[in-house]
Amino acid sequence: MGAEPQGIALTPDGTRAYVANRASNTVSVIDTATSTVTHTIPTGAGPTFTAVGPDGTRAYVVLNTDGAVSVIDTATNTVTADIPVGAGASVVALSPDGARAYVSVQPADTVSVIDTATDTVIDTVPVPGAPIGVAITPDGTRVYVASLMSNTVSVIDTATDTVTASIPVGINPILLTAAPDGAHVYVTNVGDSTISVIDTATETVSAVIGVSAQPRIVAVSPDGRHAYVANYEPDTVSVIDTAGHTVVENIGVGDGPTGIAVAPDGTHAYVTNNAAGTVGVMATTVIPDQASTAGGTTVTLTGHHLADASAVLFGTARAAVTANTATSLTVTAPAGSGAVPVTVTTPGGTGTLGTFYYRPSPVLTGLSPAAGPAGGSDQGITITGRNLAGAIDVHFGSTRAVIQKVSDTQLIVRTPAGPGAPAPGTAPVTVVTPGGRADGLVFTYLAPPVVTGVTPGTGPTAGGTEVTLTGTGLADTDQVAFNGTPVAFTVVSDTSLTATSPPSGQEGTFDVTVSSPGGTSTGSFTYVAEPDV
Repeated sequence: MGAEPQGIALTPDGTRAYVANRASNTVSVIDTATSTVTHTIPTGAGPTFTAVGPDGTRAYVVLNTDGAVSVIDTATNTVTADIPVGAGASVVALSPDGARAYVSVQPADTVSVIDTATDTVIDTVPVPGAPIGVAITPDGTRVYVASLMSNTVSVIDTATDTVTASIPVGINPILLTAAPDGAHVYVTNVGDSTISVIDTATETVSAVIGVSAQPRIVAVSPDGRHAYVANYEPDTVSVIDTAGHTVVENIGVGDGPTGIAVAPDGTHAYVTNNAAGTVGVMATTVIPDQASTAGGTTVTLTGHHLADASAVLFGTARAAVTANTATSLTVTAPAGSGAVPVTVTTPGGTGTLGTFYYRPSPVLTGLSPAAGPAGGSDQGITITGRNLAGAIDVHFGSTRAVIQKVSDTQLIVRTPAGPGAPAPGTAPVTVVTPGGRADGLVFTYLAPPVVTGVTPGTGPTAGGTEVTLTGTGLADTDQVAFNGTPVAFTVVSDTSLTATSPPSGQEGTFDVTVSSPGGTSTGSFTYVAEPDV
């Protein structure tokens, strides 16, 4: 694989995948039957995202640095045309009939419309706010464009190539995709680690789903029942139940997952691991594939020739079947332990669809730091314990914490600032994993210190002046600094502390900064030179 694989697109029959390798200026062609790279196609500079035409004869790759779209003949795997669109081109999406390609050009605040018959730009649509992600509804009537800086998604009418609506979403939306039935568009908001679900009938956000840090591409299963979100920071894919708008599991993948594409039969997905320089294959035949030892979880099984199933076993335990078609089963997982095969018996015989992992209940043992600023921050908070792998959600009181990193013994999270951020006080910490829920730890949100007075306010450049700082919220002070130089201090009360000024190499008025887990506040102190002869 080339360096920094990013976007990935499958041919309609799922036999090949085209992967844009941004750092190596290539497109890799993967034979999905053998999971091998069969061709490496040189391109211009900065290939980012790819799309494949509905007949599979042509692939399109955006060249971010060169400001163009390259057209690849999939029969020969060679570039046959380069279409200029402008520097900073980001994402390409094709109309269902393949007649038009829509390309976002972030620096220009535009979307270029390409006629694929002539490989020329035939229109340019103004879309403000640094447009990046582009998706087209299955009927081809509307194009949805995520604008990073305006926190909106613009809707383009393809009949007129004009913007007809602007939909407020989350913070810093970057990428999006339309559901197979066109009823919803899923938008990744990198600024607050959420997914906005747009109802295309009303052009409004109907749900907001919290995922892990730095979400990238969303892909929806062919049956529309699940959405898969690549989370770049914790190296996971969040699996969303689209009916309930909830994350049902987080699956560990490679380093820096970015692009994701689901096979046409829905049995597996391909994930580009940007930092690792690999493409991973993720089985989606058993979703979720991990849950509590107590059983009771609703599981979707995807495959072929599943009609008239007479038995579904998790190991040796029978699962209750609640829905059955030729390609899908819905079952209720029985109680169990460990890793067990999932087998299905039909009139045609018995086959194994995958593995199910029973997870023990999580246990929390520690929290560091155990206090932080009211209003939240980007500070990493480490939760230690056992059985934390696959963590789905973390809450500090009613505030959702965003998962940054995860292992079986440690979680690193942050509590983002913004609307609904926590107020001063204590908050119970709750962690939800496939194995269950754990609590027992408490985090304290602290008000920031406020310095209202520095007495005396002047002293010699030689230092040595004993200073009293007054204000509020001073009891939790962990540092006092004069012009950036930390000094020893004594907390007298929540409204008072004392410190001694250090020497200063120059005269003037400088900040006296008080820091605590709740934040910082500053007063001022003036250094004056001693008289001389």
